[in-house]
Parts: sequence; structure tokens; C-alpha cells
Amino acid sequence: TGGHTTEILRLLSCLSESYSPRHYIFADSDKMSEAKIRSFEQKRAETFSSSQFTLDRIPRSREVRQSWTSSVVTTLYSIFYSLPLIYKRKPDLILCNGPGTCVPVCISALLLGLLGVKRAIIVYVESICRVETLSLSGKILYYFSDYFIVQWPNLKEKYPKSIYLGRIV
Repeated sequence: TGGHTTEILRLLSCLSESYSPRHYIFADSDKMSEAKIRSFEQKRAETFSSSQFTLDRIPRSREVRQSWTSSVVTTLYSIFYSLPLIYKRKPDLILCNGPGTCVPVCISALLLGLLGVKRAIIVYVESICRVETLSLSGKILYYFSDYFIVQWPNLKEKYPKSIYLGRIV
């Protein structure tokens, strides 16, 4: 949603045009991200004429303050919805930064990789606001991502597999 979208777009603004097409996936209940992404891509098209992107919505895997037991069901539903989408898009790289929506997407990509369909590199960037602890998405994807980037040295100390690059957004 809002803050995560702003962070990911800041990261994407540093990428060359070789990272194309870009496939954005966000929660179906997210009302702000689509407009932000369209605005970003419109500005990007002024620099890179061959800019290509798609927008896809998936069911939110977990609402804020949703119970753990019911979130298992909604996350499974979101994974079920994400699998055909990831199969269709067959991404080379998944760049994500914390909203719960990224967990079903990454799990779907991992499953397709295990089945030999297509292996995607998963790069997780923990949000700049996570100074002392990881987000729930970070706690899950720490074990499954190829690259796990933190923006604070305290997190690098607590999570040795992580990569500390300083503030990148």
C-alpha cells in the first residue's frame, strides 16, 4: 500500500531499462498503489520509450489485526490465486519490500521453481521503518529469499544472512 509502494518505486527508479517488462502485483483492497504506479510509469516512459509494465491484483493475504488462524486461510487463498499469475508472468526477479501481499507471490514463485517450471530470484528489501525488528513478511521471507536487504545495522547484527547496504530508499 501507500508507504511500501513509495519505497518500491524509489528502488525501481534506479533500475535501467533492461528491467522490463515490470509486473506489479498488489492487494485487491489497495486503493492507492495503482495510481502511484501509473504515474511512476508515465514519467519513466518519458526517459525509456520501450517501457512496459502490467498491473495485477491478488486477494490480500492478511488484514491488519486479523487473527492468526483466519490469516492462514486467507493466505492459502491468496497463494492459490497467485500461482496461475506467477506461472503466466514467469518472472526472472521478484523485488519486494514488505507488504503481506508479497508472501503468497514469493511462495508461488518458490513452488514453481521446485516444480522445475521457472526459478525466480527473490530479493526482499525490508522497509526503512523497520529499525529494530523485522516485519512479519520479513520474518517469513528471511528464510526463502535469495537476497535479504536491511537498511539498518542493528538488523544486520540480528539477522546475519541479511545484506546491509545503508539507506537505499
